[in-house]
Amino acid sequence: MPKLDLTLPEDALSTDARESLPGRMLEAMLRWEGAPDTAFFRSISWVHVHELPADAMHTGDGVAPPHAVIDVTIPDGALSERRKAGLVEDLTKLVLEATGWGDDAALRVWVVVHEIPDGSWAAAGEIVRFEQLREAAAREREGTEAPA
Repeated sequence: MPKLDLTLPEDALSTDARESLPGRMLEAMLRWEGAPDTAFFRSISWVHVHELPADAMHTGDGVAPPHAVIDVTIPDGALSERRKAGLVEDLTKLVLEATGWGDDAALRVWVVVHEIPDGSWAAAGEIVRFEQLREAAAREREGTEAPA
């Protein structure tokens, strides 16, 4: 049940990149989580793209050069330190590629991982436990249908 929020300047992405980047970010997220890339897991994994006017992005020195922030919200325990590092690297590369900013702009792409304690994530008016997600992933891998 990951949620990715990408914030970057408007016009940083071409039309093609705006269409393809969220899906590519989602693929990386599912891969690093070890979740099956199935219709069910895609349906509960969200990417929100927030485009801001360039003059709405500031540093302490004034208007900032183009930069991006990726907020990754996941259940606590979804990523080991190794998997988290891999995800951060992949998401950074995907944004640099999609924007065309180049590797020298890597310091302008921040990834912030928010791990939500078990019992603090809910959907459909009910608490969703991480163990429920693990069980659903096991069922998906076995080819049985996960609950809706």
